Amino acid sequence: MAAKAHGQQGSCPTISSQGYGESPEKDSATNSRPATAMSGEMDKPLISRRLVDSDGSLAEVPNKSPKVGILGSGDFARSLATRLVGSGFSVVIGSRNPKRTAGLFPSAAQVTFQEEAVSSPQVIFVAMFREHYSSLCSLSDQLAGKILVDVSNPTEKEHLQQQQSNAEYLASLFPACTVVKAFNVISAWALQAGPKDGNRQVLICSDQLEAKHTISEMARAMGFTPLDMGSLASAREIEAIPLRLFPSWKVPTLLALGLFVFFYSYNFIRDVLHPYVRKHENKFYKMPLSVVNTTLPCVAYVLLSLVYLPGVLAAALQLRRGTKYQRFPDWLDHWLQHRKQIGLLSFFFGVLHALYSFCLPLRRSHRYDLVNLAVKQVLTNKSHLWIEEEVWRMEIYLSLGVLALGTLSLLAVTSLPSIANSLNWKEFSFVQSSLGFVALMLTTLHTLTYGWTRAFEENHYKFYLPPTFTLTLFLPCVIILAKGLFFLPCLGLRLAKIRRGWEKDSAVKFLLPAEHTQREKTSHV
Repeated sequence: MAAKAHGQQGSCPTISSQGYGESPEKDSATNSRPATAMSGEMDKPLISRRLVDSDGSLAEVPNKSPKVGILGSGDFARSLATRLVGSGFSVVIGSRNPKRTAGLFPSAAQVTFQEEAVSSPQVIFVAMFREHYSSLCSLSDQLAGKILVDVSNPTEKEHLQQQQSNAEYLASLFPACTVVKAFNVISAWALQAGPKDGNRQVLICSDQLEAKHTISEMARAMGFTPLDMGSLASAREIEAIPLRLFPSWKVPTLLALGLFVFFYSYNFIRDVLHPYVRKHENKFYKMPLSVVNTTLPCVAYVLLSLVYLPGVLAAALQLRRGTKYQRFPDWLDHWLQHRKQIGLLSFFFGVLHALYSFCLPLRRSHRYDLVNLAVKQVLTNKSHLWIEEEVWRMEIYLSLGVLALGTLSLLAVTSLPSIANSLNWKEFSFVQSSLGFVALMLTTLHTLTYGWTRAFEENHYKFYLPPTFTLTLFLPCVIILAKGLFFLPCLGLRLAKIRRGWEKDSAVKFLLPAEHTQREKTSHV
């Protein structure tokens, strides 16, 4: 409590070093994975002192690598020490109980008391929780002029309650030090396993440019990619990143769930409730598999349409405005940014539909239907049941479905960063735009083949509700029609000119000096 009270005043209190025990040396990264004791091969440097892999190139660690200090002996501190030692740095760890924690660190790292650990290093990583920062105030004189790297992350509750970021709070306690926020978005597992198995970006912010440069060089030597986020005021935003749970997926996921609930309810009314009300037939056994399988392609089809609808709306707006330099409405801008997530969810529901379809013949109800059909055939003395139209319809329907799912798989694979980074812009645009439109066309043909003539048969309108596939066809048909209109020369050429920078009202007027105020010169740029 004393630590928090004094922290709000922005100065260091005088605190006895016996008040906190070992609590300051917990892991500071809330999203980290516990590290194991280092022994055997882990005691040796992971990477040569001279050369360290960074961004596919070789980054050289300086001949006189600065000694690095770490305050704390938690999981993150142990993983950080391992990576620093493996990258050729000299590491000294400050602990309240060095004898107990020494065996957890690489043998190349020196584990000592906090007072000795901060005496010689110029760069010191503070790997402890915010509430224990004030316990370091007894070291204020020794820390003066040094670079303190804050690697902590607050909990979600702490982030909402505290107006000041952890790094800014640390800077207020130690005004004679330079505080840098860094490495908080890197987990202990990524540090231990290496940057190739985790996120490579290290977000860095500080009020001093030279300190940021020093930490950036250290990050490169460790195999990571530093990203300058500006002044220390950005620390609060950086600390919020590990607290977010799939922020770009929230809206697309809610949209997909909403569509699933709507189509499932619609299919339940038509396929289960209608037979029960009208004919007293118990079809509730269809709810777990059959109704779900009818719902999945509807959701996948509509989501795929929603991927390409905002592009059509954006093109229509540009044609109407006659310029590409005017911002889209916020709702359309956010829609365009979520297209990747919506497309991947469409692929997910499509794959589920394929798996559910393979399970349909395995149902016990399907076997009973086959037996009943055979008995009916015997009783009616029909020796051969073969409907040519239905055979062809099903063959075409399945073939188009396989092609559509294969094209969607290609779109999903190329959306992965590792694949997308190997493609140039033209290749990526061709796959995501041209092949994506082909996938929409194949899915539309797949749906039309499934429907066939059912949309024109009265017995398929249950409770006067049209078949489900007719609802899903409206949106993609509008998109396909709009795409066709954009291929017309009168619209296509104009849209191409706009996207190359042409503007409808491109006449820029310049007024001459005061003595020629009555004259006006127009320049067509």
